[in-house]
Amino acid sequence: MAADHSHPAPSAPPRVRRILVVTVVPLFVATVLAAVLLWPRGGSPQTDGGADVPRYPGTVTRVVSEPCPPVPSAPEGTPRVGDGRCGTVDVLVDDGPTAGQQVRTPVPDGPGAPRVEVGDEVILVELADPTDPTTSNWNIAEHQRGTPMVWLAVIFAAAIVAFGRWRGLAALAGLAASFAILLTFVLPGISAGGSPLLVAVVGAALIMFVVLYLTHGVTAQTSVAVLGTLGSLVLTGVLATIATAATHLTGFGSEDATTLSMFQGDVDLHGLLLAGIIIGSLGVLDDVTVTQAATVTELANANPGLTRLQLYRAATRVGRAHIASTVNTIVLAYAGASLPLLLLLTADARPIGQILTSEFLAQEIVRSAVATLGLIAAVPLTTGLAAVVTAAGRSAATASTDAPASRPQPDRSEALAALISPRTAGTDEPGQKRATPPSEATDRWPESNRSTDTAW
Repeated sequence: MAADHSHPAPSAPPRVRRILVVTVVPLFVATVLAAVLLWPRGGSPQTDGGADVPRYPGTVTRVVSEPCPPVPSAPEGTPRVGDGRCGTVDVLVDDGPTAGQQVRTPVPDGPGAPRVEVGDEVILVELADPTDPTTSNWNIAEHQRGTPMVWLAVIFAAAIVAFGRWRGLAALAGLAASFAILLTFVLPGISAGGSPLLVAVVGAALIMFVVLYLTHGVTAQTSVAVLGTLGSLVLTGVLATIATAATHLTGFGSEDATTLSMFQGDVDLHGLLLAGIIIGSLGVLDDVTVTQAATVTELANANPGLTRLQLYRAATRVGRAHIASTVNTIVLAYAGASLPLLLLLTADARPIGQILTSEFLAQEIVRSAVATLGLIAAVPLTTGLAAVVTAAGRSAATASTDAPASRPQPDRSEALAALISPRTAGTDEPGQKRATPPSEATDRWPESNRSTDTAW
């Protein structure tokens, strides 16, 4: 959520607040009831994930590199595996039944194998020897990443709080709430066999209510953003269902989905694809809806004379600029996440048409297109709601403060004309004006009908 506004929006009149309460509260209650009904019960289902290999932390104390033995000749064209690192590594076990002991492991080798040096903190795995179950072999699985990640999280939180202050602290609380809902409701609900699309829609709506009100406060402006986000989410879900059905996507377009089907065959991968589109769209939708609601409010405060249609048109122009950059953000985000896949496509000898329409790439194209369509729909929807609410609130406030004894307000047009008109007189003595030469006034001030806007 990129929109941050240092001063709170003015309070909406009672009539507007009642309308928003009557609209938002039933939606929130329905979301909570749906979450209660879909909440997974009885624990997560058991999956065949293989044997649980013991993992122990350790510290590298010695590394001995040795020449690798000659490799038998392989047929020409066979890809080479590893970089030929051989030798032994001594590791001091820090925890577990063998804590305090030195164990010897081979130097990690192969694709993705970690490079270790003395002093590195690593993770050890103990594998039983298939020929002799009484003995075991030690191997280095990976580096320990706990400490660097904790420090990164601390710096991340400190930077947000230092810049955003209380608003930053609320944003961190909203982030924690999002992860809590994902880990306790969305993922267990899908694993328990629930409809991924239904669980994702309810989970996204629950995240939206908690995060938006927690971060931006319980205001009419936030309520407008909530309604705009919820409407855009529903539209995104409908578009995703139609697009995936029209393109006959099955959800098996990635290696991760295929692996998941092997361990948990009852998961609906097509529904999981739809759920991913919904959850992925939420993070961008709330940014756009909050920004549009805030833009309408700020425009109305800056120029109370704007009509509802003028507010809508002016805020929509801001939304167009926002969408133009956000669309590129969505595409680049999906491209960055699928960069290995895109690199693999460069080595594919098939025609470009077959590559683009294949399952694994068509899935990403549909995901990006549907998310963008939902994002575009969020701008007019949220802007229209915000314009209606702001104009209604302004009318009610004007009616409530209109009294015969009220102090007359200055004419804004006269004040603006006085500010931009050339200075033609000064003061020589108290109560007397001094004329300014016309040539001097012309040199110092632009003509009144000349635009001062810089041309593109």
